[in-house]
Amino acid sequence: MKTLTEIDFKRAADELGVPIAAVKAVTEVESKGSGFLPDGRPVILFERHVMRKQLRKNGLEPLPFETTHPDLVNAKPGGYKGGTKEHDRLEEAAKIHRESALESCSWGAFQIMGYHWKAIGYPSLQAFINAMYRNEGEQLDCFVRFVKINPPQLAALKKQDWASFAKSYNGVNYAINSYHTRLSAAFEKHGGQRV
Repeated sequence: MKTLTEIDFKRAADELGVPIAAVKAVTEVESKGSGFLPDGRPVILFERHVMRKQLRKNGLEPLPFETTHPDLVNAKPGGYKGGTKEHDRLEEAAKIHRESALESCSWGAFQIMGYHWKAIGYPSLQAFINAMYRNEGEQLDCFVRFVKINPPQLAALKKQDWASFAKSYNGVNYAINSYHTRLSAAFEKHGGQRV
């Protein structure tokens, strides 16, 4: 079974020291309904600007690939195709450099970037990828690991300071997509009471 269970939500809430409603709120707002595509592969978004950075980090000069594959290696974000086509983009990028390509995707229901694999405690990039393919419970565990290494993010989640959490998790433009108000509404919907 790939979908989240009440046990998954409780375990995550206990690990983070937050109400279950807070975990459910983040899940509802961030996951867009599922961590998996209809064909069973995890939801991903390939980031071509991250691929450029990861190639350089992995010792490869990105400029030649920017010229030959601007849809896969580029200084500017974009080029998204959505759904299964993101896996097609990943497959093409992996032909350039597999590790950089895998690190350049956001993965699963919580869209955690692949390049975080080591910081959040996976023994290898492949172990991280395997977890993302396994089930949404593993994807939720990845989210827990990610929040735990970001103390201000964890503190905001504990206080249900949705604006601070959304800014930390989604970036400075969080208000454009009303992440903070959607998180607050979802928290209340799931029975959460402000601390």
